[in-house]
Amino acid sequence: QSKGKKPLFVQLVLDNIWSLYEAVMKRDKEKIEKIVTSLGLRIGARESRHADPKVHLNAICSQWLPISDAILSMVCNKIPSPLDITAERVEKLMCVGSRTFDSLPPETRELKSAFMKCSSEETAPVIVFVSKMFPVDAKALPQNKPR
Repeated sequence: QSKGKKPLFVQLVLDNIWSLYEAVMKRDKEKIEKIVTSLGLRIGARESRHADPKVHLNAICSQWLPISDAILSMVCNKIPSPLDITAERVEKLMCVGSRTFDSLPPETRELKSAFMKCSSEETAPVIVFVSKMFPVDAKALPQNKPR
């Protein structure tokens, strides 16, 4: 009856994480063993005997829900392919500040086609794009400034 009142995400995901957390923090060996065997994990004796329960919890979670796999799959599924980039976008990425694409040296302008091909051939140039993101107050954006 009470499970029907919980959202599906809580029933299927959060309740399992909370029960694991509670079992490890309370040092309930039977429940921990049951969880570890049902998930098919191999936890080392060193982690299970550690004085800090967070070490044991980290060992279980890093095998059960590895964050690296989740982030990599999310990046692969959500970020658009570099092959789908438009020519205008490439020009904007290659230009710094108020410079126009036509003002760039010819060698740099020739990289535009290589940038759009994303070729992995040995003869293809290596292009590295470095970006830094930082938070900006919404009021400081050009469209929100008073005119």
